[in-house]
Amino acid sequence: MGVYLVSVDARDWFGQEEGGHGDTASALNEELRRRGLPPYLPAESATRARNWFEEKASPSMAGFAALCRAHLTPDEQETLLGWTVLVPVSLDRAVALPIGSAYVDETVVAGAPQVLALAERLARPLDLPLDAIPETGGNLEMTNWFLDGEASAAAAARPGPWADDPEAAFYTALYLRAARYALRQGCPMTWS
Repeated sequence: MGVYLVSVDARDWFGQEEGGHGDTASALNEELRRRGLPPYLPAESATRARNWFEEKASPSMAGFAALCRAHLTPDEQETLLGWTVLVPVSLDRAVALPIGSAYVDETVVAGAPQVLALAERLARPLDLPLDAIPETGGNLEMTNWFLDGEASAAAAARPGPWADDPEAAFYTALYLRAARYALRQGCPMTWS
């Protein structure tokens, strides 16, 4: 079992059918208008992207939670960990929407720039070897790297704090890569 973090293309973002996020898209844009911000519209390339982001969050989060407590304030932890939808828009504070899903009673939307900054802060004390960790662009690419042995081989060649807690390293890389992907592709991300 596990939960997947996936990219959402523009068609599904505005979709009203099962699996669509049209209600979230509409409610988010209404809240952005209320805040005096422009509506969020996924980049046109988000529909045409040849690659997609899909990673499985199945390892224990205990080490990652401890890393967050050691390096982030409670408010920063909430920004990093409390969202259900990530958008490539700068948001000074998360947007809570009264829209439920299979996992939560309300949808919380966070800005990718804020999540990225926090994940990058966590990557520094881990000395996370981002040049070795795959830039996800398909089905479970990074998850498989961590779980199928390539991370162990990299840890032997490049030891460091990241190798001492590979699960914390996985989640740090997951949040960092998700935020970068959202910004690069102009698309939302969600847990499914």
